Amino acid sequence: MNLRDDARALSDDLVRLRRTLHRTPEVGLDLPRTQETVLAELAGLPLEVSTGGGLSSVTAVLRGAAPGPVVLLRGDMDALPVAERTGLDFAADNGRMHACGHDLHTTMLTGAAKLLAAHRDRLAGDVVFMFQPGEEGFDGARHMLAEGLLDVAGRRPDAAYAVHVMSAGLPSGVFGTRGGPALAASNVLRVTVRGAGGHGSMPHRAKDPVQAGCAMVTALQAWITRTFDVFDPVILTVGTFHAGTQQNVIPDTAVFEATVRSFSADAQARVKDGTVEVCRGIAAAYGVAVDAEFAELYPVTVNDHAEAEFAAHTVREALGEERFAPLPQPLHGSEDFSRVLAEVPGAMLTLGAPPAGADPEHSPNNHSPLAEFDDAVLADGAAVYAELAARRLTHPG
Repeated sequence: MNLRDDARALSDDLVRLRRTLHRTPEVGLDLPRTQETVLAELAGLPLEVSTGGGLSSVTAVLRGAAPGPVVLLRGDMDALPVAERTGLDFAADNGRMHACGHDLHTTMLTGAAKLLAAHRDRLAGDVVFMFQPGEEGFDGARHMLAEGLLDVAGRRPDAAYAVHVMSAGLPSGVFGTRGGPALAASNVLRVTVRGAGGHGSMPHRAKDPVQAGCAMVTALQAWITRTFDVFDPVILTVGTFHAGTQQNVIPDTAVFEATVRSFSADAQARVKDGTVEVCRGIAAAYGVAVDAEFAELYPVTVNDHAEAEFAAHTVREALGEERFAPLPQPLHGSEDFSRVLAEVPGAMLTLGAPPAGADPEHSPNNHSPLAEFDDAVLADGAAVYAELAARRLTHPG
């Protein structure tokens, strides 16, 4: 199988599909137009296709010519509630945007399905193609697992892989991965401070929730630096803080929310209890009440060491030594593919895709309304997806 050459022959179709998806982004678990586009692309291939019950997922199974392992390949399909400002001639204009490159993931996975279907007579085993909605904060992977994703081929997958493009940080066309923790756990701390309002000139006659809330924000930062090992770090960033209606009125309440990132199950468990206790302690000191809730979103994405090494070897052999760069440390983003990797050994890879001629160190990053991605990576991305499955399933005959 010369999957790379086959993928290059599909380049024009891959670019067309990616731009079609980019023009019409959808957010969340319900992506009817995206699902329809994927189903149309898969039509006619020798696949067993099913769709989700409670979400717009697409699952397709390719049966090889002989029995063997099961490999799962995942691509997410959803966009972000971001108004695009790239100025591209195929930019979205509906207030949503594929600012994280999921349109490329969907396109590459579709390309891999076509590549592997053309060579199914040489495969010993099955491939599960997981087209997932709702990665951006909706936990789509959890929903697909609950609907039986891992049993769709008749036996659980032996390995699982995903690729995620980056608009900055890696040169275009360069893949990366690492064994062990690869992306952070993502959690949210929600805090409501309840005081007693009053006149701004007489704070001694009120119980100021703003002052107490600000003390909580700074205390949380200090507590983290004095509680967690720098080699098992925790990151807490307060992204919203809301209180009051006028400069001379002390409000009754103040509300803030923080994202909390960690890189081990132990750190995640400790920060869950500790952040709430810090807020309660500060509230007691200021004589106010507090409601503090720590909500777990996505767990740490942990790559199997052997699978990460297999993926690195696959990229080097298929594309060349210069096309792989080991990730020296975990990325601070999070992923619900972590839920799949908690059930199946596998690996998540990154793929640099900043626009042609751009400096990857200064390109707008994923989630920016200015983020752009290079269509030139589509063919090799599809080829790597296909190679990961094919090398596991190649029929000895």
